Amino acid sequence: MWYHKPIINEELLQNLPNLKIVASSGVGIDHLDLNLLSSYGVKVSNTPFIVSTDTADLGMTLMLASARRLVEGYEMAVSPDTEYFPADWLGAEVSGATLGIVGMGTIGYKVAERAKAFEMKILYHNRNQRKKEEESAVGAVYCKKIDELLQQSDFVLLAVNLTPQTCKLIGKRELELMKPTATLINISRGLVVDQDALVEALQNKVIKAAALDVTYPEPLPRDHPLLKLKNVIITPHIGSATKKTRWVMMEEMAESIQAGLAGLPIPHEVL
Repeated sequence: MWYHKPIINEELLQNLPNLKIVASSGVGIDHLDLNLLSSYGVKVSNTPFIVSTDTADLGMTLMLASARRLVEGYEMAVSPDTEYFPADWLGAEVSGATLGIVGMGTIGYKVAERAKAFEMKILYHNRNQRKKEEESAVGAVYCKKIDELLQQSDFVLLAVNLTPQTCKLIGKRELELMKPTATLINISRGLVVDQDALVEALQNKVIKAAALDVTYPEPLPRDHPLLKLKNVIITPHIGSATKKTRWVMMEEMAESIQAGLAGLPIPHEVL
């Protein structure tokens, strides 16, 4: 499967009686009905680890681009109407700011490693607290409740898997807990954020800005209000989109398929 295609449903499974394995690209499996696949005796694999470095890099890219108003600055610099650069055109500091990471798995932790180099104060919220030595290595402080993180952070970065528990994890209440100067960055899944609430929060200056690599649907309808806001950056779900990573993802999917057909243990099998 690539970009969630083909869609795996009961009709397809009934038409493929010899199907043994579905190899899905990327880390997310929210597009798969694991119980349905298991009932047909079909195994599933993904490519969870290879995507983490590039996705963490993109998370930092979005934070920096939003903070320094990179897209707006580019538009100003190349506009035929620009006659001078205003002296009061300012962005926000990243170095020394507080970054709150929601979801401290492999990707979230790699973001923390990068943020440490920017001398950021790092908070994180996760189902389970990391080991003390892992926290110390990046200077991260655990917030048992997400509310604590939201209230203190200058940048809130989402790096959770999409599950029934994380669907619309960030809604109106959570956005209102954030600082009016804060930026929301989403590199997980679009449905982790209530988009209607986000539009309202951005329009009413409840938060300062958003930087999104993911939305729902993808792409957004061309008349969607998020596409019209100056304080939003949206990229086309490119967290893992580098030549090397995509090549390795294909290799890992092929290895899983070969193992599944040979009856061998499947690398990165999703249980």
